[in-house]
Amino acid sequence: MDELLRDYLPILVFLGIAVVVAVGAVAGSLFVAPQRPDPEKDSAYECGFEAFDDARAKFQVRFYLVAILFIIFDLEVAFLFPWALSLGTIGVFGFWSMMVFLAVLTIGFVYEWKKGALEWE
Repeated sequence: MDELLRDYLPILVFLGIAVVVAVGAVAGSLFVAPQRPDPEKDSAYECGFEAFDDARAKFQVRFYLVAILFIIFDLEVAFLFPWALSLGTIGVFGFWSMMVFLAVLTIGFVYEWKKGALEWE
């Protein structure tokens, strides 16, 4: 039991310090800057005017399409960086597998371009 306590004592001390710092930060912020919101601050919108329309208005599908296309081509870049860094160690198979990956993405990009998904009207 004594050995178990000695092994876990640094973790318990760290957790204790973390709790004290967290509680101290919250209490200190309440002490230094007391919260006294006025009715305008508690209103639904702080921009100075009430909402014109219902918040559940429909968006055009084009917004979602652009977002999905961004994610697809952003992931392409995310896969290219580690591939480029390890190019010397992955050999010929790694090179050609990335070329197939880029070809599939290029075909998809050309398809989306021909369909007009990249044109904003």
